[in-house]
Amino acid sequence: MKIALVQQHSTADRNENLARGVEAFREAARQGVDLVAFSELAFLRFLPQRPATQEALAVAEPIPGPTTETFVELCREHGIVAVLNLFERCSIDGKTYDSSPVIDADGRLVGVTRMAHIMEGPGFHEKGYYAPSPEGPRVYETAAGRVGVAICYDRHFPEYLRALGLSGAEIVVVPQAGAVGEWTEGIFEAELQVAAFQNGYFAALVNRVGREEVVYFAGESYVVDPDGRVIARAPRDRDCILYADCDLSRIASSFARKHFLPDRRPRFYRSFGIIEE
Repeated sequence: MKIALVQQHSTADRNENLARGVEAFREAARQGVDLVAFSELAFLRFLPQRPATQEALAVAEPIPGPTTETFVELCREHGIVAVLNLFERCSIDGKTYDSSPVIDADGRLVGVTRMAHIMEGPGFHEKGYYAPSPEGPRVYETAAGRVGVAICYDRHFPEYLRALGLSGAEIVVVPQAGAVGEWTEGIFEAELQVAAFQNGYFAALVNRVGREEVVYFAGESYVVDPDGRVIARAPRDRDCILYADCDLSRIASSFARKHFLPDRRPRFYRSFGIIEE
């Protein structure tokens, strides 16, 4: 699987952001990729930098909707899988979510992952914007492989990342809005390296980049292999497309798939209250 992570800045002009995203998709297609992924809220300014207002909430869009339809056509035209991230207004329950639609290479919308854990802190006032997902982690069968998604804050919860491994994910895409300074001493990066190693999959974190009203987004997107090694890394402070070749045949022989996952003892954990019901 050859993947492309689109690391781009965002302006107040939603249409211009989307146009740059479409051009990046087309450029990635010219490079022969199988999957293209975008960062968190890639086509908007990062709304949760400031507390939610009715005006800000009105920006949310439906899925399916105009943005997904644009990429449905692109995926169908080029035979490529896409993982997006949008501010969604759900047509079923009326709530707003941080959502990642996954579109297969034939243009089918195969599913939507919504962020389950919601952050609240300076520059990340997310609880006023997003309802927590009512669904558990999901893995999607696509033309490129078995794709899982862990949106931004979800990546800090090992049980969420373990669930994707147990569900057979071959790659976990992480749409991220990570600030400069969060990579201090490498702990955030190491966290995803350990998750890939312990669960036996590739992990691809695609981050926003650029200084916005409150938060300075770092860029530095990266890809980790099932041995926990960083195999590709984007620069800080500039737009780019990060490419990586992910040899999925390595997954079956990874330490996690040969040892960690088969040797788990779920009944043991439950009997000692290690796993909460």
